[in-house]
Amino acid sequence: MSMKGTLDELHYPVELLEESAALRDVIDKHIHDQTLALKSAFFVADLGVIVRQQIRWRAKMDQIRPFYTVKSNSCPVVVEILAALGTGFVCSNKHELDLVKVFGVPSQDIILGGTCKQLSHIKYSAKHNISLLVCDNEVELRKIARCHPKAKVLLLLTSESCCEREETAIPFGSTLKDCRHLLECARELSLHVTGVKFNIPSCCQDAQAFSRAVSDARCVFDMGEELGFEMNILDIGAGFDGSEAQLDKVHQTLKPMLDMYFPPSTSLSIIAEPGAYYASSAFTLAVNIIAKETVARDCIGQPHKLLSANDEPEFLYYMNDGVYGSFANKLLCEDSISMPSAHKEMSAEEPLFSCSLWGPFADDLDQVVERCLLPELSVGDWLLFSNAGANSLGAAFTNRDERKPLVFYSISEYDWQEIRNCGISLDTGMKDFSLGPCCLRSCMSEAAISTPA
Repeated sequence: MSMKGTLDELHYPVELLEESAALRDVIDKHIHDQTLALKSAFFVADLGVIVRQQIRWRAKMDQIRPFYTVKSNSCPVVVEILAALGTGFVCSNKHELDLVKVFGVPSQDIILGGTCKQLSHIKYSAKHNISLLVCDNEVELRKIARCHPKAKVLLLLTSESCCEREETAIPFGSTLKDCRHLLECARELSLHVTGVKFNIPSCCQDAQAFSRAVSDARCVFDMGEELGFEMNILDIGAGFDGSEAQLDKVHQTLKPMLDMYFPPSTSLSIIAEPGAYYASSAFTLAVNIIAKETVARDCIGQPHKLLSANDEPEFLYYMNDGVYGSFANKLLCEDSISMPSAHKEMSAEEPLFSCSLWGPFADDLDQVVERCLLPELSVGDWLLFSNAGANSLGAAFTNRDERKPLVFYSISEYDWQEIRNCGISLDTGMKDFSLGPCCLRSCMSEAAISTPA
């Protein structure tokens, strides 16, 4: 049975893994198939990860409702699972709004995010009764008042730079002083401000950043209530990387601050915008080595330098996917790419070599990993990138002759039972699933099955 899904399909076969099967077996099978065919890059998605992340969220962040950021991963299967599990959604354009509406998500569970919106998207939101919109400047406020006068606005608060990545990023959000002005402007425009959003990035190690953000949000609430607005939504943003340790840290930092500034007696709705939290670790990307160069170590800038007898080699590997494809997010965030593992048999004594990884275009921007340690690879070998589900599947490939990588979906019997325990069935909650057994080919015993490097 052929079980594969593409990004644009709203029907996606899902492999049901029996107890004896593991995700690694699925990856091995598809690597075997691709090795016999075109050796195309592909994703394997473990949908059970999304379910487990939702269970973890409910256990640790029960007072905060998640609104999934669709731009993080707009695969319909991800959206459908999360819709069935009862999350809300943050959309940034008409395409994402349409995708979410397909799965019956009510308008009150959708936010039109982004601080610079097209007029057509604001009008589309008004037409479909999507009332929650994010805003951080007067120009945007006036656009919303003109195109969507019944909107409910969330003012985006700026946050201080708390890591090196943020210091070089373009700042978004309003200061407390700007918020006062925006609130007064909204009152003049007869536009309703309903709450505040802030965003502390997941890279932030400063626990006080959340304290300052919650405190500032309380100030904006007080200003809004003073001006006659009914302030009842606090959005704590998208700062969740998906790890349990980071979720614990955020919970431990936020809970006392929320209890202090927004006690339960205020009947406040607290929401968050996790995206990578759900999608990142659910997807693994498999890429094929298509070319290789050997140079002297520390001579990457001189790719044609010959090795002497005393030189330690350094390898340049070229892959069939790169920054102009599934690794596009690398242009925005240097540390967004996880270190890969080699899909090959290797002994514990096998040496590791310094290497760099490049996409097929091999220009200065198409460097995926500047330096990592791997066993020596050959053309035709495969690399696996874990945590590849966020900000990778929606990339627009610059080479029109290249197809986007296929996505193969799977879920274990245990995780499927967890979904059913949530009251979801194929007949009701997830109408676009085609669930079938995972048929691992007998020839897989002859394929290279290895442990990650």
